[in-house]
Amino acid sequence: MFPFISKLLDNLNDTWCDSILDSGVLPHAVLRVLIRRELRRRLDEITPPFPDKVIATVSAKGNPSLKAKLEDMASPKIALLPGVLAPISRWSETLAYKMNFFETVRHQPIAIETDAANRQNYEIATGIMANMLGPRIKYSCSYYPTGNESLGEAEEKMLNLYIERLGLEAGMRFLDLGCGWGAAVLYFAEKIPGMEVVGFSNSRTQKEYIDAKAEELGLTNVRIITGNCTDYEFEPNYFDRALSVELFEHMKNYEGLMAKMSRALRPGGQLLVHHFCHRTTPYHYEDGWMARTFFTGGTMPSSDLLLYFQKDLVIKKHWWINGYHYSRSLEHWLENTMARRERMMPHLAETYGEDKAVVWHNRWQIFHLASSEMFRTDGGDTWGVTHALFEKPSRITMFDLLAL
Repeated sequence: MFPFISKLLDNLNDTWCDSILDSGVLPHAVLRVLIRRELRRRLDEITPPFPDKVIATVSAKGNPSLKAKLEDMASPKIALLPGVLAPISRWSETLAYKMNFFETVRHQPIAIETDAANRQNYEIATGIMANMLGPRIKYSCSYYPTGNESLGEAEEKMLNLYIERLGLEAGMRFLDLGCGWGAAVLYFAEKIPGMEVVGFSNSRTQKEYIDAKAEELGLTNVRIITGNCTDYEFEPNYFDRALSVELFEHMKNYEGLMAKMSRALRPGGQLLVHHFCHRTTPYHYEDGWMARTFFTGGTMPSSDLLLYFQKDLVIKKHWWINGYHYSRSLEHWLENTMARRERMMPHLAETYGEDKAVVWHNRWQIFHLASSEMFRTDGGDTWGVTHALFEKPSRITMFDLLAL
């Protein structure tokens, strides 16, 4: 049956495929098989030799095309060591692809399709996320060090990991860039009452929820700013520590965003970036169901992507978190989505309309399934999560002097 369905979907256009997926007629077991096939197709696309459509996405303005570089690598004049060249050549192709990718994003805005990203993931009814996610409403990877943690326990394990890796303590000024529904902001404000906690969000509904929750908990050290991070400027040299969790995947010009964060940090201040990633190879979400439905304008970073953007902030430590942890988080979200369907329906109708509530309940299921299968590929060592800790150099620059 699976090969028949797979062949059928291959011969349908996007509209027909989306209609079948939206209907909810395909069982989860069938969807998982189809998703694994698509993941293998994706891996083929980002493994040398690269297809033309992938090469076209990393052609930097003013640079020799990647296609020309790869053709040069394959020329007979380089093929001097039969039996030795092949593996070297494949890695050379990957590096050439990555260098062009990094150069391309330097010519782009900090982010694109921000309205679509906000509409798809953030400016939605809080009741959807409160029923789907864990008790902290952490819309990102949680941490399962023993594998036996509940979702709520795993959320707090990851939040405690942020505290440990940033060295947060009373007296600091802390910024959460892209704070979501306040998982980190509210938790840190509770745990470290002597720390000023600032959250930045582009979502009205997120700010409303956090403000109400902070008042309910009696937290007086929380402040939420709303804006668009592409053009918002924070007070210079203000923050001691900053955190960004799964925001960079919506960005393009990382150099511009890192410069913005450097301006916001005091000399010696630190930024911890948590982002999901492919182990070796970055790519853009240009087409496909995920790009159309949940991740328009998005990017899959490589685990080392930000190491190539250290003009303003310098790497101090770098960690890899196996994709198992994200897969487990998503399976918990899927369980909640199925078990709390009736509770979610009014909120889905509020966000997407009465006529689309069932469709979006099906889409969220597919989102969880597709993402979980991706992160569990090859034992969780192909796609995973990275934590990168950056520091602003302590030297005084002309910018710092002007800001005093």
